[in-house]
Amino acid sequence: MIHFLIVGLGNPGDKYKNTRHNIGFMILDALASSFSVSFKDSKKYMESTHTLDGDKVHLLKPLEFMNLSGKATQTLANLYKIPPSQILVVQDEVDLPFGKIKNKIGGGTAGHNGLKDIVAKLGSQEFHRLRFGVGKPEKGGMEVADFVLQNFNAEERNNLDALIKESVTKIEDWIRTNRNLIRKENGG
Repeated sequence: MIHFLIVGLGNPGDKYKNTRHNIGFMILDALASSFSVSFKDSKKYMESTHTLDGDKVHLLKPLEFMNLSGKATQTLANLYKIPPSQILVVQDEVDLPFGKIKNKIGGGTAGHNGLKDIVAKLGSQEFHRLRFGVGKPEKGGMEVADFVLQNFNAEERNNLDALIKESVTKIEDWIRTNRNLIRKENGG
């Protein structure tokens, strides 16, 4: 049995619900819905598991603030013995224009505090990321930290549902591709 861990980054509480920084939570909610599973609440995180042809896909929304995302990620990775190569972190990315969605393996954290904490707790950068472009504030405008805690603007909201669907498809493709790779490596 292969285990995968999909981690959506965000901040807990209604105040942050529709902010750019919470796109990871929004995408995970849509993924859980497409898998027809719901989240179980623990104090430190929300978790759900989807069984896919005998393999397990664990969905995780850390409920401590963004800069503490590594703790819950490490807890589930250890619990299910999931190596970094089978972890996908869904994050907001200010270095990509709004609506650009990219997969990436490993590398730096580009100042993203959620990623920094995950790298620190896992002791590895070799997990996969789904980077959802949220754009940057205009030059001389607000600070990036304030920008990501703003709600999406009206124009962005008009495109959000389609982009979240596209993200879910990319995650499902990632799971399929990696399952096939692991099966080949293990002679199956």
